[in-house]
Amino acid sequence: MTSPVPTRRPYHGSCHCGQTKYIVYLTLPPPTVEADPVPGTTLRIYKCNCSTCLKVGFFHVRLKDAPNDFVLLSPADPESGGLGDYQCFQKRAHWYFCKNCGVRCFIFGGKAETVDIDLEKWLGQESRGKTTKVWRPKGEGWVEGRGSYFSLNATSLEPKQEGLDLREWAEKGWICYLDMLTEKGENRFLEPHEGGIY
Repeated sequence: MTSPVPTRRPYHGSCHCGQTKYIVYLTLPPPTVEADPVPGTTLRIYKCNCSTCLKVGFFHVRLKDAPNDFVLLSPADPESGGLGDYQCFQKRAHWYFCKNCGVRCFIFGGKAETVDIDLEKWLGQESRGKTTKVWRPKGEGWVEGRGSYFSLNATSLEPKQEGLDLREWAEKGWICYLDMLTEKGENRFLEPHEGGIY
């Protein structure tokens, strides 16, 4: 039996009420499944046991190239009040959430931009020349893990999309478990650290 070839595809996601909408490119299966990959080299799927991630139910998907893999379709600008914003500890990351339904689709730290793009072309489709205003991480100066941070909440991905089954992520052992609560345990697969969840 041959292993599936990692394939980069666009997936749609949203909050529960639909006011927050986005498209993200994911490469599945992940090209590399390691406990400590170099940031920006592969898609990374993990659950963290820190108090914030646990309380808000965040299921992390760290993108290989956030500026080129993610666009927010609505609201047009989360930084200007389009989304609620929670910041904790050093206040480096924005835990954006829909003000209507409360769902958190992503966490962001760094610089962003609102731009007009040819969405059809970005999706690899035939272009009709129409542009769409999107918000995205700014590519210029983006260095993942060094002042730039983007994490997608996997539970906000729309279900029943081709090539996307969150059950598979657990069944195939792609989910890494991080110990950010005590910062003593090593990153590992198969079992969460104390205080964490499967």
